[in-house]
This record gives sequence, structure tokens and C-alpha cells, in this order.
Amino acid sequence: MSTAATTTTATIFPDDFKCPISLEIMSDPVILSSGHTFDRSSIQRWLDKGHRTCPITKLPLSDNPSLIPNHALRSLISNYTASNFPKSIQNRQDSETLILNLTSKKSSPEVKLVSIEQLCVVSKRDFELRKRLTESGAVAAVLNCVGMKDFVQLVEKALKLLLNLSLDDDNKVGLVAEGAISNVVDVLCNGESADCRATAATVLTSLAVVEVNKATIGAYPFAIRGLIGLLREGGGRERKEAATALYALCSFPDNRRRAVECGAVEILVNSLSSGLERAVEVLGLLAKCKRGREEMTRFNGLVKILIHVMSSGTSRGVQYALLTLNSLCSSSETVCMEALKEGVFEMCLRFLEDDNEKVRRNASSLIKVFGGAGCNP
Repeated sequence: MSTAATTTTATIFPDDFKCPISLEIMSDPVILSSGHTFDRSSIQRWLDKGHRTCPITKLPLSDNPSLIPNHALRSLISNYTASNFPKSIQNRQDSETLILNLTSKKSSPEVKLVSIEQLCVVSKRDFELRKRLTESGAVAAVLNCVGMKDFVQLVEKALKLLLNLSLDDDNKVGLVAEGAISNVVDVLCNGESADCRATAATVLTSLAVVEVNKATIGAYPFAIRGLIGLLREGGGRERKEAATALYALCSFPDNRRRAVECGAVEILVNSLSSGLERAVEVLGLLAKCKRGREEMTRFNGLVKILIHVMSSGTSRGVQYALLTLNSLCSSSETVCMEALKEGVFEMCLRFLEDDNEKVRRNASSLIKVFGGAGCNP
């Protein structure tokens, strides 16, 4: 769909259907504790930057704000779309025909590609269509298309449709139960194009939103190893998506150990050194486990790399660089002394005035570590 077409469509939707942050039509509306609704991806980015206030009311939020799905609003948006834009599908083909063409064993790969392309466009915003797709048995057909390695364009589109289907929390566990991990990890490790590999990593990130899936994906052979390989060898988007997926998975403690055992620490440090700031977020999680800290303390120059992030990184980067140093300095007097020698204490004092609450909190915690460990500045 062209930008012009997207803009025209968005302008005739009621304003209540638009996210207050992105000003775009919401595909996954969620309610914040302040009572206001936002698109999940937009408010998650806001929270990930360390903000703990409502973007509208500016009232304070808890440290771990809950995002409650607004099913009523999502249904309204879906129904409004269906009643006001019926031609959006009919001009391409009837949605049921598209699903039939996708699921039919008689359909050629080329026919399946056309169907998936059309379904991708509409399913991103149409909850009811996503529901029909999952209830019609189309998931198995989509996964079969993901496995057609010789038809790269079909694999790319099938992965994007799979990503759309994973937008709904109710679908995330179901997709894993249908065997999605196997197909996605295969593309992650052996995909023919960079777009395929990056999208495969994004699908894993989306599936890992559900806690039970973090454990399932992490335990799957080559899932974490494949992400680490993509982080080491991939291009810009591939490395970014791989780091994002690792961050999502490593919020589950067992996956931190798995990542460390697969050699994640060295690759993450090298990635951070080369400018991939997202790597520090994963390091912050891995530093919470003993094996991770042991690997990091062996890595010469890590403290200086973290200091560089603290000096020139984003607010989120600073937050996780401080978190990583907190863990390392708490367990290693050597790292603690090196950090003090490099001026981290003075940096922490400045961060106590930072606008980001998590930066302030992590800086304050690190100052206490310096004192408590006997590494007095």
C-alpha cells in the first residue's frame, strides 16, 4: 500500500482510533494504568526509553506498568474497517477466496504468493481477518510457505504474514503449538536473504512476548545460537533484530545461561564496540547471571566500552550500561576499582540529575556499590 493511500485511509478514521503517540490507527490497542489507550508498539517504545509517566497526563506509573489489551476498541476498529472499507479486500479478491487459495494443495506457489501478499496488507490492521486465518487452518499453510526455501519471495511474505498473526497475544502460544519455531529458526539460520533472516528474528521477538514462549523458544535447538550467529555475521538490520530477540528471550533466566554458553558475551561486546547500542541491553540481562559476569570480567576493555555508552549513548543505553556495571562491580573488586579509576563515580553523580528515572536509580545504586564494596572514591 502506498504512503498516499495509507494517509488517505487514516484521515477518515475517528480520532479515537489513532494512537496519541504515533497518530496512526492502532492495530493492538492497550490500556495504561492512567486509563488512556495507546498502540502497544508505541507505548512500549515510550516505556523502553525509561519513561515512567503517562504520555498524556504526565502522572507517574509503576516501575513495571501493565498493558491491558483494549479488546473493545480493537473490535470497534475492526468492525469500522469492515463496514467502511469493504472494497479494500474485494478489489483484490474476497478474503475467503484468498484463504482458500492459500490453504489449497492445488494452488501453485505463485498463487499462494499473490494470496499472502494481499492478506499481509489487510491483516496488519484487521483483527477479525487474523482470527479467521488462525481458525481456518491457514497457519499450517503459511508455515509450509515459510519452508519453501527455493522461493525466496514467498518465504519473505509468509514470514511477514506470520508476524501479523503473532500481533494477538491469543495467537502467540497457538503459533508455537503449530510448530512455528522450527520453521522460523530454520530461516534464521539458513535463510537465503537478509530480509528473511531479519524478519525471522522479529517473529521470535513477537512470540517471546508471552512468558511461556520464552522458555519454549530458548530450549529449542539452535534458536539462541542462531540469533547469536546472526548478530555476529549479519548486516545492520539483521544484527539489530537479533539483539532485540535475544533481549526478549533473556528476560527469562534460563535463557541467559544458554546465551552465555553459546558465546554471546564476546559477540555482544564486539557488537557494542562497533556501535550496536542494543547489545548493551542484552549484556545488562546476562550480567545478572554468574556465568555471564564471569565471562564479562575476562573481557579486556569492557569497562571503557560501557563508559563510552554512558558518555555518548541514548538514555536507554546509559540505563543498561549502568545496570551492567552495577552487576559487575557488585561481584568483582577488580572491575569496581577499574570503574572508579576511569571516572565512573563522577559520572554517576551527574546522572543523579538525569531526566530518566531508571538512569537516576541505577546511578544511585552503583554509587552505593562503590561504597559498600570498600572501593571508596
